[in-house]
Amino acid sequence: MRDLTPSTITNAFAKYAKNAPSARTRDLLVSLAGHLHGFVRENKVTQAEWGAAIDALTRAMKFTDDKRNEYILFSDLLGVSSLVDMVNAATTGTPSSVLGPFHIEGAPELANGGDLWKGQVGEPLVVSGRIVDDKGAPAAGTVLATWQNSGNGLYAQQDPDQSPTNYHARLKVADDGTFAFSTVRPLSYTVPDDGPAGDMLRVLGRHAWRPAHLHMIIKAPGHQPLITEFFPEDDKYLDQDAVFGVRGGLVLPFKKTTDRAELPANLAARDTLPMPVWTARLDLKLPAA
Repeated sequence: MRDLTPSTITNAFAKYAKNAPSARTRDLLVSLAGHLHGFVRENKVTQAEWGAAIDALTRAMKFTDDKRNEYILFSDLLGVSSLVDMVNAATTGTPSSVLGPFHIEGAPELANGGDLWKGQVGEPLVVSGRIVDDKGAPAAGTVLATWQNSGNGLYAQQDPDQSPTNYHARLKVADDGTFAFSTVRPLSYTVPDDGPAGDMLRVLGRHAWRPAHLHMIIKAPGHQPLITEFFPEDDKYLDQDAVFGVRGGLVLPFKKTTDRAELPANLAARDTLPMPVWTARLDLKLPAA
């Protein structure tokens, strides 16, 4: 095609891709190109501006390794990760949320009632609750994976002074759906902002803060997995989460108690935790199978 114009290049892209072996892949890439073409036309993007965008993506390679992925960070901060979660979310059960970059496959097993805090820096938190299926019954074989930052605000992958799996665990839920464990109260923290994704925040006048949260993945045979996170209702960043992960149904009260009798009976650290201690009750429902 020798007579292309700004208004015909999108159609030309689609025509060139007519023999793509996967129709779904073709549709996605043709749509992506069409939106990018529309963006360039609408904003009359200059060569210098497009070059700056390419440079940001090139520099992102320098910040990406097995502990950090700058491209995922761009996705998170642009709201794309959250949007993908929303458009694919189940319509039943506890709301889902973004996975985040710090999940570890095959995290250490923790006994139901076990202790993750172990006297580390920060305020201890007792988490307990019950997990049921969409009909309100416990699901056999349910496993809860949990991870969070430590009492200094850093995840294990960010802090060489922590063990590689600190505050990462997998817990087998009891037959009646109940679970409990002791951990540290998570803290608000900033996502990494020393790379090109951070530069984007600064030119937008945005901050890099996330509200405190507990990440969880719930899996049970015959059910869809639930990937979610829970936020304390007193966190000041709930309405300005840098990665758009907060959902109304995932905000809950963190309460303090001075009465050990209020703590779960199977809690390993029940008699040794310093009082008062924070508590959080999580009752979760799996999406329909």
